[in-house]
Amino acid sequence: MAALTKGCRLGILGGTFDPIHHGHLVAAQEAWWQLGLEQVLFVPAGAPPHKRGRPISPARHRLRMVELAIADKPQFTVSQIDLNRDGPSYTLDTLRLLRAELGPEPVLYFIEGADSLAEILAWHEPLRILELCELAVVRRPGVEIDLGMLERELPGLTAKVHWVDMPWLEISSSDVRARVRQGRPISYLVPASVEAYVRQEGLYR
Repeated sequence: MAALTKGCRLGILGGTFDPIHHGHLVAAQEAWWQLGLEQVLFVPAGAPPHKRGRPISPARHRLRMVELAIADKPQFTVSQIDLNRDGPSYTLDTLRLLRAELGPEPVLYFIEGADSLAEILAWHEPLRILELCELAVVRRPGVEIDLGMLERELPGLTAKVHWVDMPWLEISSSDVRARVRQGRPISYLVPASVEAYVRQEGLYR
């Protein structure tokens, strides 16, 4: 990661990335551009708590696909901080570890979809999350959020929300995996380097 200047804005995009696709990359790019972020840090999840019991690809594959996808983008970087620890990958723990690693200087912007914000009350200790970061929320068509209700439950949330607009790309990792299993093409859904890696490693078959 490049040296971070005092008061810089750093985006954090967590996810399973199984595989990373263009929807992830466009969201990161738009947050970086619209919010004036210095960098966006991709953080592959080690053990995502919302996917317990579901098979996910080994961490080394998911990490490598992220590395390949962002190789030519100097504003993007990747962290193994969630992969190098035990236990469920709660957002709060990830942010605490990043703050300990990066120090107090950067302002952290946690990038998430509007659908995730709508479910923030179900997150692990959401009030503590708001103490550690700003929320870069990517708008989703058809997702309505009762900010008034969320503000009552989580005082101070509204001031932490920064909206990000992006072209609507109906791409999901689960669909990409299904396409591979079915022998259907995934070109233009994922970067060419990721497509080649999936084929080379025989993933999702």
